[in-house]
Amino acid sequence: MKFNIQITNSPKEKPNPNTLVFGEKFTDHMFIMDYDAKKGWSDGRIVPYGPIALEPAAAVFHYGQELFEGMKAYRAQDGRVLLFRPYMNAERARKSADRMCMPDLDPEMFVEAVKAIVDLERDWIPNKPDTSLYIRPFMIADDPFLGVHAAKHFKFIIICSPVGAYFSGSNEGLMPTSMYVEEEYVRAAMGGVGFAKVGGNYGSSMKAQEKASAKGCDQVLWLDALEHSFAEEIGAANAFFVIDDEVITPPLLGTILPGITRNSVIELLKKWGIKVAERRLRIEDVAKAAEHGSLKEIFASGTAAVISPIGKLVFKDKEIVVGDGKSGEIANRLYEALYGMQTGRLKDDMGWTMEVEHALQASRAESL
Repeated sequence: MKFNIQITNSPKEKPNPNTLVFGEKFTDHMFIMDYDAKKGWSDGRIVPYGPIALEPAAAVFHYGQELFEGMKAYRAQDGRVLLFRPYMNAERARKSADRMCMPDLDPEMFVEAVKAIVDLERDWIPNKPDTSLYIRPFMIADDPFLGVHAAKHFKFIIICSPVGAYFSGSNEGLMPTSMYVEEEYVRAAMGGVGFAKVGGNYGSSMKAQEKASAKGCDQVLWLDALEHSFAEEIGAANAFFVIDDEVITPPLLGTILPGITRNSVIELLKKWGIKVAERRLRIEDVAKAAEHGSLKEIFASGTAAVISPIGKLVFKDKEIVVGDGKSGEIANRLYEALYGMQTGRLKDDMGWTMEVEHALQASRAESL
């Protein structure tokens, strides 16, 4: 696919890769494509990064008709630029769009648009360890109307941000975080939008995050909406519990986001011969396992941090130390394997990475 390209006349100074903060700096350009119910998607283009004009009555402001994705581009030691399983992001975006009554995003169009903007912004990809280019594709309804019905006009946009590690590391490996078990507020309920990647899931989580911070914890461990008993997600990431010789992760029953990293973790564990189960797990059973010494590890998986070990839970105002409070063996092994493949340091024997080649050089020259 070919997209029109408008190069900025005012390129920004690139940030220091040693002091990158997650999601604060943005690259010179962004991708935009428009949708009209009569003619479909059209006018895919790359333009200088900047504000977009929307009417105050735009549906996204009033009814939250939007979705987004999160993915990364990595710079390998040999200079290649790599994406990690981008078609899975594309398919998840399609499911989110269907749930939100938004137009379908063709996976090929989605991936080609991501490759186009990443190719143009490849000089923004930092090459320090634990850095990458975070990619945020999103779709918004821009119909100017006040009425609760599906919009007919949308914008699909991709912005990029050079980022450092989501959580700081240590000399002993991954930095364990602490979790507050939330028993009042819920993230998602059956029949809702918990499986879709939409802003409402995150905006409504902030109150619980404030509670967690007040308890001295980094993130929230969400429980189910019906019984407030079964573990579901950790912050904005998927949860894994290592009890005895089994790795347990909550099943995808409609309230949990089907993470790309989650899927990758499960596939790697199966390949390594480690017992892994997708089943419901009561938080009381997690506490009992810790008491009996059988709770070996808890970790979260997601695009931002890849693997984030949990060193402590705060449950009913009691502190539960997970394992020895440090990053566990399985979490460390998973991080090394996933990050190694993502950055090209290790051989990708799973076929998960995709190189972004310099495919736009000729078309870029033509557009100018």
